[in-house]
Amino acid sequence: MLKNIKQKTYSLLRRSEKYTKTDMVYLTKGGSWLTAGNMVTAICSFLIALVFANLLPKETYGIYRYILSIASLLAIPTLAGIDTAIVQAVSRGYEGSLVRGLKTKIRWGILAGLASIGLAGYYYLNDNIALTISFLIIAGFLPLMDSFEIYNSFLVGRKLFNTKAKYSSLVHIFSAAALMATLFLTKNLFLILLVYFISYTLFRSLFLTLTFKKFSPNKKEDSQTISYGKHLTLMNTVNVLASYLDRVLVFHYLGAIELAIYSFAITPPEQLKSFLKNLRFLTLPKFSTRTKEEIKKAIFQKMLKFALFIGMGIAIYIFLAPYFYKIFFPQYIDSVFYSQIFAISLITAISILPTTALQSQMAKKQLYQLNIYSSLLQIILLFLFIYFYGLLGIILARLIWRFTNLAIACWLVKKI
Repeated sequence: MLKNIKQKTYSLLRRSEKYTKTDMVYLTKGGSWLTAGNMVTAICSFLIALVFANLLPKETYGIYRYILSIASLLAIPTLAGIDTAIVQAVSRGYEGSLVRGLKTKIRWGILAGLASIGLAGYYYLNDNIALTISFLIIAGFLPLMDSFEIYNSFLVGRKLFNTKAKYSSLVHIFSAAALMATLFLTKNLFLILLVYFISYTLFRSLFLTLTFKKFSPNKKEDSQTISYGKHLTLMNTVNVLASYLDRVLVFHYLGAIELAIYSFAITPPEQLKSFLKNLRFLTLPKFSTRTKEEIKKAIFQKMLKFALFIGMGIAIYIFLAPYFYKIFFPQYIDSVFYSQIFAISLITAISILPTTALQSQMAKKQLYQLNIYSSLLQIILLFLFIYFYGLLGIILARLIWRFTNLAIACWLVKKI
């Protein structure tokens, strides 16, 4: 009976390809595992948010979010672009690039640790002992925590979506459990930060080691992989700065409590968007083996269908948001309106398709243009809108930027 159901499902998916113009078997098989992994991550994130909202004062949570945002900016030297380059290389059989990529990320990541120590020194000179200690704590973890996660890129390149989902889920479950246990025991910001960075670094290192032992990457290397990864990082640097600038501006101009409200406003839509990001993992290996002409022929039609699907989800979220916050986050009921407005930006998740297409074709010029033009626009919008409209201005600035970024990405795909 089970075999019969599988066969009928397979036939149905193959017939649907006539209308979707997409490999639905590949999309469903890989997407189901990635979605399952994202569901686990979403549940863990929700439980952590629930504990934070009910056990930690708004001001302390705002400071916590500010520190993590700065840590993400300091982590730029860990060369996140190498992760994407590894996916592209492994999907073409060059698995040996994984080891070299890991060593490069850690070596460059030492700069991130030194930058964190420098920032701690700055806050010490300004008599802010809390932030001084916080950045000294994270300095030792920055070169390693994100670098160890490179195993995900190898698994995606191999199209081992089930293994990636399992490993990522276990990392989030163990880390979330450690963090929640800490929150029940103490409200000490330093201990919370220490547990956060220790848990993610430790569990990622365990699954990185397991990946090497279980799958034994071959020794073939693509000489362009590391260089391409550095280019991706460089072109995305302004984008990363722009992505976390909103938290920094809210903290410095409006305060820690307002940052807490803002964080709870954008977290549910951003968590929903993480499900849509699975599309990048599914399409990058596929796009990497296709020509530019093949990609341009079908991509815009797929984007339109994808947008219609997301639009229905946005309408549902906007309707349910007030009830969701009232039940689970009553302390952050002020976040509801901002969250509803920000949710509209989910439609721009379709930009994943043109961006991934550019990455798969190593279109360096177009990727530089996309990241620099759109990121500079976001930075300008953030400064202007927070000055005139406060917290609502930050939301509107990010909304306008995301739609502009989508338009630029589509325009650049046509030019490759």
